[in-house]
Amino acid sequence: MVLNYIWVGFFIVAFVVAIVQSLFFGDSGVFERIMTSSFEMAEFAVMDICLPLVGVMSLWMGFMKIGERAGAVNFLSRIVGPFFEKLFPEIPKNHHVNGELVMNFSANMLGLDNAATPMGLKAMQSLQELNPNKETASNAQIMFLALNTSSITIIPLSVIAQRSILGAANPTDVFIPILIATFVSTLTAILYVGIRQKLNLWNKTFLSWIGAIVAVIAGLVFWFSSMDKETMNQVSGVLSNSLLLGIIVAFMVGGLYKKINVYEAFIDGAKGGFETSVKIIPYLVGMLVGIGVLRASGAMDLLTDGIAWCFNALHIDTQFVDALPTAFMKPLSGSGARAMMVESMREFGPDSFAGRLSCLFQGATDTTFYIIALYFGSVGIKKTRYAVGAGLIADLAGILAAIFVCYLFFN
Repeated sequence: MVLNYIWVGFFIVAFVVAIVQSLFFGDSGVFERIMTSSFEMAEFAVMDICLPLVGVMSLWMGFMKIGERAGAVNFLSRIVGPFFEKLFPEIPKNHHVNGELVMNFSANMLGLDNAATPMGLKAMQSLQELNPNKETASNAQIMFLALNTSSITIIPLSVIAQRSILGAANPTDVFIPILIATFVSTLTAILYVGIRQKLNLWNKTFLSWIGAIVAVIAGLVFWFSSMDKETMNQVSGVLSNSLLLGIIVAFMVGGLYKKINVYEAFIDGAKGGFETSVKIIPYLVGMLVGIGVLRASGAMDLLTDGIAWCFNALHIDTQFVDALPTAFMKPLSGSGARAMMVESMREFGPDSFAGRLSCLFQGATDTTFYIIALYFGSVGIKKTRYAVGAGLIADLAGILAAIFVCYLFFN
């Protein structure tokens, strides 16, 4: 419903701004630009984005299917299981929901959206069984939502795919920056919810996990900050590509060890990539046309220029402002934010500061309102308590971290 109002709002705002431009500023060509943009963006969405996306998504979904059948999700589940026990102390130790929670989280980390959502819905139903007040979100349900809305992801598959399609010189150069930003978002969500729930965040298991991850992230930031920009970009690209290739090879070796048909698994996953690419065509066309209309009317420039003016008055660099529409859209709609990201890369270039930052915004957080509506709606939760606040605070932390990391890596 929220997305419905946003999409209609694009056209209404564009129409009102166009009337103002025409009547008060003598811009008689604004309506022609709007209509031309609508047709161009519809063609761009299908011919330049969706059709090339079929190949890229088929490739990576194939690799992900190999990892799934090789036991990557189960492997991650065993690793993060002890950590999860500390985050959900109200869940009985041997309850089946523990496995469902870890499987959902592991699938999210690997970017397996198609697998993560069904697992998440099943976990939410199991948590509802333990919930004494069926209309009010339990502590465990809120922590579960916080982890999903902050959405830590090891492999930002769709972002890398879109950058490749739009001609980025090194599509994976955002891999490590996204990993840093999404970790900050997730850590913020855990700390905020943990403090609200008065969890023991000083226990050995929790501190060991967080300390180790923070040490790795801080080490990466310190290491890269000591390099000049050219060396940083080169090392970041080599490290990102080698890590991704290493994960692919590990999936394949794991598949051979499990004695699965690796090629057959790849083909099955690739079929899913094709189906996913086809399904998003109507959504991407609709959102890109709406965004194109908004930009052609001048409304988008008015928004970004207004924000830029505020930061200029504070003597703050404003390179990040052009990417902010993606950040504004992300808590509301995944498809809308994806369209904003694509439009930013198309308008400013995939290797521009704004183009890269829009990718970091897309990868740093998830669609807070959609996820809360989906998961809580599936079990009839009406009183969400502080779940929305937790998700939005995590979103803000991810956005600020993305801006910082983008300046560190790409400015």
